[in-house]
Amino acid sequence: MMRRTSRAAARVPSVPTQAPAAARGHRLRAARRALVMTGCAAALALGSTAALATPGSGVSGTVLAQGTSAGTLKVKAKGRTDVVFRTITVEPGGSTGWHYHPGQLIAVVKSGTLTRTLQDCSVEATPAGTSFIEPSGSDHVHIGRNLGTEPVELYVTYLVPEGSPLAIDADAPECARESRD
Repeated sequence: MMRRTSRAAARVPSVPTQAPAAARGHRLRAARRALVMTGCAAALALGSTAALATPGSGVSGTVLAQGTSAGTLKVKAKGRTDVVFRTITVEPGGSTGWHYHPGQLIAVVKSGTLTRTLQDCSVEATPAGTSFIEPSGSDHVHIGRNLGTEPVELYVTYLVPEGSPLAIDADAPECARESRD
């Protein structure tokens, strides 16, 4: 009995061990062209997916306050964390009293200028349209004052350990007590 083989299987092309430089260049160009075409096809596929996205409905949002930080904002929280958002108004001549926070907070000054004296008695004035982070811990005692003529309005997000108060009253640092004498 004679065995039949297909023509494709019978013809095995010979593979040269060293392709001429022109052939290698042609294959590289073909491979690049295939890669570019694949990338274009992927971009078109992703673009068409975005076009199929459905718009939301029945949802509205209101920007309450917006501020830009002076630099990079680094926020950290460990374990279960209470996230509290509130507004604070400091009337002209008013102050927060010396205090610290058990967790970080992010504040946006919506109106007025908040003047903060920090634990080293350095002073930071934060005008409307800016934001800042207050670090956590008793080594970050500070006081906020309104030295202006209009109310200071703050929008503040607190990130405090679960069940903790938002702020803890503290004594003024030594440098602030010396300046009163």
